[in-house]
Amino acid sequence: MATSPTSATPTTMDDRATSVLVRFSPASITTEQYDETVRRLEKSGDWLPEGLEFHVAFEAGGKFRVSEIWDSQAQFDAFGKRLMPILEDVGIDPGAPEMVEIHNIIRR
Repeated sequence: MATSPTSATPTTMDDRATSVLVRFSPASITTEQYDETVRRLEKSGDWLPEGLEFHVAFEAGGKFRVSEIWDSQAQFDAFGKRLMPILEDVGIDPGAPEMVEIHNIIRR
């Protein structure tokens, strides 16, 4: 069902600071590795990190992927410094993320 214009709330660049979309497509990752990473982040108090607006993990085309929306590049970078040792310990090489500046967000 499509969202009608009266029920959608667009957020444009004039209404907020620049957000970034970050997409990961690791070469090799299992759902067990992903779940263990989240467990460790929760245990350390690093989940949900400051600046993370949206996180989704899914499988598509036989690959596990993660997409996130961050309030800023700086917040993403700060969290990455805490995340990378956990990913390494769990055996996940996230590869280089695709980063895109967001122009508009529409929410229902």
